[in-house]
Amino acid sequence: MSMTIRHHPGDDLLLALAAGSLAAGARLVVATHVEGCAQCRARVRLLEAAGGALLEALPDADLPPQALARTRAAIDAAPVAAVPRPPVQSHPRSRWPTGLAWPQALAGCRAAPWRWLGPGMRRSRLTVPGDPAANVFLLRIAAGKRLPLHTHSHLELTQVLHGSFDDGRALFGVGDFDAVDSRVRHQPVVQAGSDCICLASVQGRVLFDGRLARTLGAMAGM
Repeated sequence: MSMTIRHHPGDDLLLALAAGSLAAGARLVVATHVEGCAQCRARVRLLEAAGGALLEALPDADLPPQALARTRAAIDAAPVAAVPRPPVQSHPRSRWPTGLAWPQALAGCRAAPWRWLGPGMRRSRLTVPGDPAANVFLLRIAAGKRLPLHTHSHLELTQVLHGSFDDGRALFGVGDFDAVDSRVRHQPVVQAGSDCICLASVQGRVLFDGRLARTLGAMAGM
């Protein structure tokens, strides 16, 4: 499907993705964006090539005596690991838009059934292989609905998979990426036409205005 992507991850996030240094949750959201964005795929390839060139330019390091022998002995002494089972991929098929593909970057993730958050709002928590504590989820909000006004204790990354929203700073449509932290206080409003489905990774907490919103957010693990 042809789409115009207006909002992309910054070079700091793309460089961290290329270097393999992103936390698991953030990595999934950035990788999902790169999967659908030719511009960012090219940028990541450039950063990976630059990193490889820097490594090749480093001088050779001398190994201590017997390093090879000790390495071989450690390999021989290590227990044989069990062959891991292939990761199981699942996604919330109920209420999933027809024709919307499940991102390849999420292969192996388990998605919980949609959980009611409020009128027109549902959330599906993702279990991330290797990091079950990662706070990654799908958020589905009906057209015309809005999230409560909020800010963030740390970094939140969002990738739009379906529909669009406007939070007063900009309009975010299919393929767009957003990164916000404590410097941003906003209220996303879903635009008319369809539900909006986003993939999000939250570090820390979402800090909602209002007691009821804070209570519901805490109950939902946000």
